Amino acid sequence: MKLIIAIIRDVDTDPVSRALMEENLRVTQIASTGGFLRRGNSTLLIGLEDDQVETALNIIRQNCARSADANDKRAAIFVLNVAHYTHF
Repeated sequence: MKLIIAIIRDVDTDPVSRALMEENLRVTQIASTGGFLRRGNSTLLIGLEDDQVETALNIIRQNCARSADANDKRAAIFVLNVAHYTHF
């Protein structure tokens, strides 16, 4: 089991979240600011099976719009191992 923490721009939140949910991936959104991208951001928490990681990363890549400034980063993504998961 893995946990993806994706820090993305606010403008990308809806397209990314919708695309993830269309693939039946659960996503939790947290509003965030500052940090890596230094502007209004959203932090997405995505819990998934190991074999779903590449699918989720591709969805995030495809749904984060390119910026006019080539130096702008579109996302900061962390993939973490999950030792225990309980859903009730």
